[in-house]
Amino acid sequence: MSLELTGVTVEFGSADARTTVLDATFGPGRMTALVGPSGSGKSTLLAVAGALLRPTAGQVLLDGEDLAGLSDAQRARARRERIGYMFQSGNLLSGLTAVDQLLAAVYIGGRRPRTHRTRAEEALTRVGLGHRLRHRPEQLSGGERQRVALARALFLSPKLLLIDEPTAAVDRSQAGELAALLAGRTRQDDCVTVVATHDPAVAEAADRVVDMAELAADATRTAPPGR
Repeated sequence: MSLELTGVTVEFGSADARTTVLDATFGPGRMTALVGPSGSGKSTLLAVAGALLRPTAGQVLLDGEDLAGLSDAQRARARRERIGYMFQSGNLLSGLTAVDQLLAAVYIGGRRPRTHRTRAEEALTRVGLGHRLRHRPEQLSGGERQRVALARALFLSPKLLLIDEPTAAVDRSQAGELAALLAGRTRQDDCVTVVATHDPAVAEAADRVVDMAELAADATRTAPPGR
């Protein structure tokens, strides 16, 4: 499994469009930390790589298949079957317990959640939430919601793991533990892991650190008439 972004451009705005140009390759069994200030393109790269944002131009090759060229249905299937994504906000489903957040992904994929319950409980225990399995999002702290989201991203052992600020709402000791967990799972599952972070603990645990200032070239230009 590999991830390669070639000549990817993403335009923002209507009259004056900011274009981010991305060229990068990420290999299996390695965790890459994306660092840089807010607005440098870290989340944009994750969204494009995760088939959540279709680029204006360029290729997003996941194991040789261009995600940018797939239909919406095909992109949704790739997200379900091959990609684990953790949003910075968590994006948990209101009303579901922590364990059911993980089982929802199983259900959406057409499998029987009941047979995966024990595994889901173990996944939450590994991120320090064994005592919060039956709690809903409104009963969890910000850091706990982030850890549920991380466990959900890891749960089905995806071949591409995209993580946005996994330690933003946890304390320093937990940050180191979660960073080590991510690095360990990357090697164990031989997956491609890309993490957007401001946290030195995550960067230290990564196999590779990429500064977005070196990776992304931003330019401001005027869109063509009628655009």
